Amino acid sequence: MPPLPPPAAPGRWSALARLSTGVFFTMAPWFSAAALLPQLRDRWALTDVASSGLTLAVQLGFVLGAVLSAALNLADRVTPQRLMLWGGLIAAATNLGLLLAGGLGTAAVLRALTGAALALVYPAALKAMSAWFVTGRGVALGVMVGGLTLGSALPHLINGLGGASPRLVIVTTSVLAALGGLIAADVAEGPGRFPAAAFQPAQAWRLLRGRGLQLATLGYLGHMWELYAMWAWCAAFFTEVLPHHVAGGHREAALATFAVVGIGALGCGLGGVLGDRWGRTRLVLLALSCSGGCALVLAGLLLAHAPPLALLAVSLVWGFWIIADSAQFSAITSEISDPAYVGTALTAQLGLGYTLTAVSIALVPVLERAGGWPAVFAVLALGPAVGGVAIHRLSRRAEARRIAGGRG
Repeated sequence: MPPLPPPAAPGRWSALARLSTGVFFTMAPWFSAAALLPQLRDRWALTDVASSGLTLAVQLGFVLGAVLSAALNLADRVTPQRLMLWGGLIAAATNLGLLLAGGLGTAAVLRALTGAALALVYPAALKAMSAWFVTGRGVALGVMVGGLTLGSALPHLINGLGGASPRLVIVTTSVLAALGGLIAADVAEGPGRFPAAAFQPAQAWRLLRGRGLQLATLGYLGHMWELYAMWAWCAAFFTEVLPHHVAGGHREAALATFAVVGIGALGCGLGGVLGDRWGRTRLVLLALSCSGGCALVLAGLLLAHAPPLALLAVSLVWGFWIIADSAQFSAITSEISDPAYVGTALTAQLGLGYTLTAVSIALVPVLERAGGWPAVFAVLALGPAVGGVAIHRLSRRAEARRIAGGRG
């Protein structure tokens, strides 16, 4: 007879609400980049390549911060709440520095430093939440990632409604980052907190050499190959498709992008529920199949010259499923890793994932020039295909018995 699950921790829903609010506020400087780009393009006469560079600077800064954090085992040697506080305060300061930036070079450095600071926040938040939710972890992490997804969509809504003053956006997001860190710092450690870890710089590499974690990470990389490239270039896709059919295509493109990215928050919620009740590997396989399938369907519709409403409908389904499995990768990693180094494993996995996003984001315009959007979507679908094979293999290994209370 399988062991009974541990009782639910009292106060865990309050902790979920405060940690989710804290991480949503703290990550606000990352979300602000898309809202600022139109104004910064005009102010500094930025090309499309330079504009993409500002977005990539945050991604690469996050990678650098994640690598250093994993090497130093910070997420396992410092309490998650304290890391979120320091990450929020540093991100607020570097984001506020944009008010003094005189050009692309300074702005890119500040964006990279902001990304590095946020690398202290996101893995720590995942670990802190996991300590409160030994059971129901998939739903809890799904709620958190759903909030981040909605935050990623909000700048597109701002653009669709007419944009906002760059100074107002910078000051507001900086204040939110600092406030988010303070909110997180006020949350107690959960009763399921992980044991303290010794300083072992090579531990991240050792963890990723385990076969189960390798497969989970490969699945996550397949997911990330597709996700951020789709989010980063969705507005450009709709801008190209809609103006031929709709007056004011740029505004319509921004609103369409908000809908496609924002609907992913609902996908995260359903993914969390199904991951806990049905099994995480099964849910991940479903989400990867649906998201990769949508990419291929879009490619086919474009070749068939389908109407914009058909493209938007499939894009909405894609936006729902492309993020539905995201939190479940973190939940899987937290369940099969060495308990003393869960934070390091999460940080290393996120660092690898965000490194790959920089490649796929940069590759999209190259593919679009060479073969159009059908070629872009076909190549993005390779990520879910590879990720699905890895997760299928993980579901057949002994480690799967430690996932989602034995459901795999």
